[in-house]
Amino acid sequence: MAQRVAIGNNKGGAKKTTLTIRLAEALAKAGKRVLVIDMDPQGDASRRLGWTDDMTQNTTSEVVFANADGVASQAIQPIGWECEYASRIALIPSRFTLEDRAVEAGQKGAWRRLRRALAGADDHFDYTLIDCPPSLGHLTQLALSAADFALATTEPEHDSVKAAIKYRDFIPASLEDLSNPDLKFIGLVISGYDQRVGAHQGQLSGARDTFGDLVWGVVPERSTIVNADEYAQPLCDVKDSAEVRAVFELLAERFIKEVPAA
Repeated sequence: MAQRVAIGNNKGGAKKTTLTIRLAEALAKAGKRVLVIDMDPQGDASRRLGWTDDMTQNTTSEVVFANADGVASQAIQPIGWECEYASRIALIPSRFTLEDRAVEAGQKGAWRRLRRALAGADDHFDYTLIDCPPSLGHLTQLALSAADFALATTEPEHDSVKAAIKYRDFIPASLEDLSNPDLKFIGLVISGYDQRVGAHQGQLSGARDTFGDLVWGVVPERSTIVNADEYAQPLCDVKDSAEVRAVFELLAERFIKEVPAA
């Protein structure tokens, strides 16, 4: 059974999708089999992994709506990258219709539907990474109910760090409601850091004071990451990406240490 990790922050622009995609990439390069679940109706993770929506495929919306054990296996698809390790990454994509599931939060047991859908479906993966929307609402709660661990990412800016703290604190406060008492918050990644910006330096220091050893590392602001995301490419296809590839490979090492494959 895969170890499931929900990656989130209560604010948009915190680099959740970037971290999800690049962590999946680095884990796959390390030989791990990774399933990415796109739980954001914007579908950015799906697009950046090279997925093209022809409106016939099953997505997270259909998976959650089905409310049936193991149904997620019917939505697992290959990604669109062409690189040596792409075959070790699979995707359950998202489209805008996932918003319809958010308004069903009041239905009995609605928060368990993703957990039910994944039962047995991701057993052949080492890790399942769930890209959460910028919210603590129903879609994120679906992810947290299904996850074993929660990881946060933040930009080094006041509002983003504050939202990461909200995400962290939401977890212990909601374990009973999510019926997931073993869910554990494991860390924070600082993304989009520019050492030339004084405010970034101050927020990095503050985040380290608040999260302590749970700060896994710092991802610098680099055009290579932006370009790879924009053009739906693996980092190995982007010129001059050695530095950022090394950053994400180090994060993957920390990830594997904190979340050993089952």
